[in-house]
Amino acid sequence: MDKLRLHGFNNLTKSLSFNIYDICHARTREQKKAYIAYLDEVFNADRLTQILTEVSDIIGAHILNIARQDYEPEGASVTILIAEEAAYDGPTPDAVVGHLDKSHITVHTYPEFHPDNGISTFRADIDVSTCGLISPLKALDHLIHSFESDVVSMDYRVRGFTRDVDGVKHFIDHEINSIQDYIPEDIRNRYQMIDVNVLAERIFHTKMRLTEFSLNDYLFAEKAEDLSEAEAAELTDRIEAEVNEIFYGRNFASDGSASTS
Repeated sequence: MDKLRLHGFNNLTKSLSFNIYDICHARTREQKKAYIAYLDEVFNADRLTQILTEVSDIIGAHILNIARQDYEPEGASVTILIAEEAAYDGPTPDAVVGHLDKSHITVHTYPEFHPDNGISTFRADIDVSTCGLISPLKALDHLIHSFESDVVSMDYRVRGFTRDVDGVKHFIDHEINSIQDYIPEDIRNRYQMIDVNVLAERIFHTKMRLTEFSLNDYLFAEKAEDLSEAEAAELTDRIEAEVNEIFYGRNFASDGSASTS
């Protein structure tokens, strides 16, 4: 698409939302607590701030304000206000928080575990919402690599409209048919992907899950070679079932059919 000559500011809002899931088996209560503590250390507010700051740099945004918080007993949140243009650099009264540019990046983490079968799941929700020329799609590669997740669910939507110099409304300012168009080939080769897109409404949804399975990648404080053949087979079935249920967004019965719960 040729560069649009706009009347005023490009106020199209482009929002990219991630749900990412990391799945692990922690057999004992002590292992579960240790796994949650490990995640809290690896993805604490400081580390998440670093990732989101890198995202800001990648998409060409200017950071206006950062708020971050680690929670007890676990979890963390970070919110960064961003702008397409640099904010005023002079003296600022205490009452002024920032430049209203309607753009932000947020992340919230949710570690949790099954009450009795050892499956633990770490979820992080990430939102990158921009207004103007900067696009959150530029950060896809970095975000996926930063969390190295088993299952990823992504939503991208362009909202609002902007006017050109002739007064004609434009409801999108870039070409897109799928979020996959913006995912590097090395990542696409590692994941199974499903799209649900509504192009007329500028709504795009992509789900991803890793195609290769190695039991050792899902064990915490254990190794697959130390398990009996029967134990390894049972754990493989349970972990693959967890991945399937998260990927498809529904519970499955033991025979593989969808349950009513």
